[in-house]
Amino acid sequence: MPAGNQSSQSSPQCHALLPTAGTGSRLGGALPKQFQELAGKPMLGYALDAFVNTPEIASIWVGVSPSFIDNSILSALLSKSPSIRFTPSGGPTRQETVRNTLAEMLKAGISENDWVLVHDAARPGITPKLIQKLIHAVSQAGEGGLLAMPLADTLKMADANSAIAGNPNRAVRTISRDHLWQAQTPQMFGLKQLYDVIAEGIRLEADITDEASAMELAGSNPLLIEGATRNFKVTHPADWDLMQTLLQTTNN
Repeated sequence: MPAGNQSSQSSPQCHALLPTAGTGSRLGGALPKQFQELAGKPMLGYALDAFVNTPEIASIWVGVSPSFIDNSILSALLSKSPSIRFTPSGGPTRQETVRNTLAEMLKAGISENDWVLVHDAARPGITPKLIQKLIHAVSQAGEGGLLAMPLADTLKMADANSAIAGNPNRAVRTISRDHLWQAQTPQMFGLKQLYDVIAEGIRLEADITDEASAMELAGSNPLLIEGATRNFKVTHPADWDLMQTLLQTTNN
């Protein structure tokens, strides 16, 4: 779908934004992890497929490192749908990549009143059903929110000094898991509103770890929409192995 000005639309449209400029250094490999082959295709391809197959998504914007924009991997991924756009808007940090890509969307004529769903490419377990669950909840409430999971494990706080000189970590107390959630993505907010709060957070050098944290710093209380265990983030080699097993089982 064209990304032209939608000011005449009677209701806001939804767009996806995938920041993919990271190096994935903790996982290792010759390519950034989002472009490494996982269960038969580049990991980024799973998230792209999920958004392409979500009818509510009008366009998909992928912010990549300028040095990677001409890579042949991107050409193959572009063939999935004409709604996909790769932009050389990657920055040194995730929040800068998101800000830069939001700026590109606004320059292209996307309405500032539209919704944007920011999703980690390293979460290939996302599905159209989960995306639609978030869209429907946020659209009905008229305020931003994110997929998240209530914490199930018991939490322990370690003694900050216990691991000095190679000593083992030691628990000093148990932290109640009541009211604690583990954030996932997508995280869905108004496009211009999100751009403004991230730009301000970067200007203030605030600790912005995700889009919801930027909104919280601006005084918002994002909705928590229960996600799914399969939507975990691939960070370490063990995560990669687990996700590969999950995707192979799902695809067979």
